[in-house]
Amino acid sequence: MTEWLLSHFATSPDWFGYLPILLQGVNITLQITAYGLLLGLVIALSLTWILERRIPVLAQVTEGYLLLLTGTPLLVQIFLIYYGPAQFDWIKSSWAWTYLREPMFCAILALGMNAGAYTCRLFKGALEAVPKGETLACQALGMSRGQTLNVKCRHAMRRVIPAYSNEVVLVLKGSSLASTISIMEIMGLAQRINGQTYDTLAVFGLAGAIYLILNGLLTWIFRLLETRALQFQAQQ
Repeated sequence: MTEWLLSHFATSPDWFGYLPILLQGVNITLQITAYGLLLGLVIALSLTWILERRIPVLAQVTEGYLLLLTGTPLLVQIFLIYYGPAQFDWIKSSWAWTYLREPMFCAILALGMNAGAYTCRLFKGALEAVPKGETLACQALGMSRGQTLNVKCRHAMRRVIPAYSNEVVLVLKGSSLASTISIMEIMGLAQRINGQTYDTLAVFGLAGAIYLILNGLLTWIFRLLETRALQFQAQQ
């Protein structure tokens, strides 16, 4: 099987020309991933704060949000955000339509909302994993609820890095779904090339290799962060 794959790439006259084209989509992929992660982080921190403080009504709304976003496919969410608003004339005549008609904005919004829900689950689980003795110690020292939450967050963030690195990788891979709404990132360019050449194995093989390299770099970076966090914790 390996020999057949190598012979296919070796005999294909154009496969080496696909790579520069696919690399043009890396910048778009990284932009979608970065902005999606940033939006997701803001959403996750806000929702985690609401759940931790147990704010009436808002906590119930947050739980519903988490259930909806983690219980439905990301592709469905992208379609609803991109195609859904066009069904309402009042949205098309509002200022929001300036943004909602843009595929890039909708892809980032969908990824951010989805990542925010999953990241909130990670943060909430990390906070609940903090030993209760630390919370009791903060209360014994007369700290306020906000100060106690700050102490818990500092300890929880060191534990959440490995799990959050997995979420970052998932967001990067999820960005490939942006191609379904005509965004020319890596997968969008791969689909266009494949439609023109029908060289499916070479085109999507190269696209997969690019994603593999990007995910490998992200995993390496987060392992360094995790090592630094553990070293810092050991020094305390």
